[in-house]
Amino acid sequence: MDGKIALEEHWALEATLSVSGQPVGASAWWDEVRRLLFEFRDERIRHMDASGIEIAVLGLTSPALQGVLDPADAADMARISNDTLAAEIAVNPARFAGFAGLPMQDPEAAARELTRCVNDLRFRGAMVNCFTQRDVADSAVSYDLPEYRPFWATVAGLGVPLYLHPRLSIPARAAAYGGHRWLHSPVWDFGAETATQALRLIGSGLFDAFPDLQIVLGHLGERIPYDMWRIDNLLKMLPFDYAGNKRVSDYMRENVHLTTSGQFDDTAFRCALAAVGAERLMFSVDYPYEDMEHAARWFDGTELAEADRMRIGRTNAVDLLKLDIS
Repeated sequence: MDGKIALEEHWALEATLSVSGQPVGASAWWDEVRRLLFEFRDERIRHMDASGIEIAVLGLTSPALQGVLDPADAADMARISNDTLAAEIAVNPARFAGFAGLPMQDPEAAARELTRCVNDLRFRGAMVNCFTQRDVADSAVSYDLPEYRPFWATVAGLGVPLYLHPRLSIPARAAAYGGHRWLHSPVWDFGAETATQALRLIGSGLFDAFPDLQIVLGHLGERIPYDMWRIDNLLKMLPFDYAGNKRVSDYMRENVHLTTSGQFDDTAFRCALAAVGAERLMFSVDYPYEDMEHAARWFDGTELAEADRMRIGRTNAVDLLKLDIS
């Protein structure tokens, strides 16, 4: 399929790769990924052309701004990063769009920067990692806290989505992985941490306060679709302090969109498709961590009604991001 739009495609500045908490260690593979994160104009476009990808929506790679401890430093880095991305998009606006990086250490600063990026830089939303550190390294601040409600009001008012992207749990919260470093990595912890943070947002009543607010989860929903029925069923019996007015599955179908980033598997895809419907799914790659051609071959070949393939591969993203293309 030609004309695909990919929404979880990464880039970096040297400064954003220098913060602590990188999810992988030194290796030849990481050296190549680092090189590709900085590259916009040749290899990236060539891979897009070979994969039938018309537009890549670019967002900072993990942990980026959310690993900066000082809120003022994070705000400065966010502005520099977003201005750099806007300049690169301006070179080839028919092929690239942008997600803002935000200094989530300071909700007011994050709201101001998102407003600037949407209104002045024409970005299509934001991509932030699923929690932020702040002031001290051993910290993990979640966005369901009351101090973030004005920020979410800004997101909803601007009518743009927020892509909640994975990052590693801080070491203090990773004791269960002791002796198994491979679990405290993108292999497992990325999905587990992001799913927890997404469920915190749902369970806080956020989407009751802002019913039009939309977020995006990659990797076919960070495993939540597989568990939706069980979550709903147990909450009927054991509601605890769940503050949502609806079932988790309702919010997943009304306020959450899923992408195929890094999940090019028919079994997982069929589960997500059955759980949330084609109108809530979008194609993505997770480049340069994943291969564009591999992602495209799988998506183009998986059994799917062609109307749904077009919806998932293109038109859902056009509608959600309000892209100015035919």
